[in-house]
Amino acid sequence: MDNGILAFGVSLNVPDPAASAAFLIQNFGFLSEMQDDGFISLKHPDGGPNVVFLRTGLPTFKPAEIAGSARDGLLLVLVVGDLDARHERLAAEGTDVVTPPETEPWGERYAQYRDPNGLIIQLVQWV
Repeated sequence: MDNGILAFGVSLNVPDPAASAAFLIQNFGFLSEMQDDGFISLKHPDGGPNVVFLRTGLPTFKPAEIAGSARDGLLLVLVVGDLDARHERLAAEGTDVVTPPETEPWGERYAQYRDPNGLIIQLVQWV
């Protein structure tokens, strides 16, 4: 019996999957792996989990009682090598900056950005 995990992903409900997908593709280098009406699955060429955006209210979403928005309390965190350079580029391009770069006492340097659906994308660099 094989109990190995071959891959994993994160699925997020948003009103406009195409807008959130375009944000990750344009700003962070994700690639579209598959899509259909109300559904887009992205992968990053450097690895990690797939990020799946589902249109809020899809009748096929199960369990139906949790089919609301994914925004509340969620941070999609991406670890990067040069946070400050990436932040300068994103800010210059007009990306909605929620939190400019800050460094926590334990060595986490981070910044936060809001995508078109209100999801918070947090970049982290360990310093």
